Amino acid sequence: MDLRDSVEQYLTDLGAAITYPFETWRGTIGLVAVAAATYVLLLLSTMPAFSLQMLGDGLYWFEYVLVSLTETVYRTDGWTGIAVVVLYALLSGIAVVNAVAQFRFVGPSSLADLTGIVPGLLASGCASCGAGLLGFLGFAGGLAALPYDGALIRIGGLVLLLFFLGRAGHPERCAIPTEGGK
Repeated sequence: MDLRDSVEQYLTDLGAAITYPFETWRGTIGLVAVAAATYVLLLLSTMPAFSLQMLGDGLYWFEYVLVSLTETVYRTDGWTGIAVVVLYALLSGIAVVNAVAQFRFVGPSSLADLTGIVPGLLASGCASCGAGLLGFLGFAGGLAALPYDGALIRIGGLVLLLFFLGRAGHPERCAIPTEGGK
């Protein structure tokens, strides 16, 4: 198999992984729920102290916090920042739906492939500081010292998610070709 065939196979598998959640209503609903939760989590992680203080006063501040942080992301990074957060949320939703489906069809042995998604889920996200979920773990200061305000971390996380989604392919199909299929 030469490089061109490998790239074509990877792109085919990536397309199958991205379209899988839309094959059933259950998958689509799962994708929307996980993407919405990821979007909210990423926004709350942009300013954890503000988020905890406002939401600690009551959940009726939730809408205000969400709108304020979305506006902050927009004012900080513009439409590019919003697009990165939305893309990251969508890819996270796709990854989680595919991981659940692969676990359901293959069983616990599929966890070895799924652990590759974890670095992408942890490394990217936060639109204002580039720290993503790592900010909650106390690494925001170190990431703030990176060039381009951590944009490389966000892009790296998105690339990792795309790479592992393409590597995993469609959760219901075996990625290993059989001798008869060659």
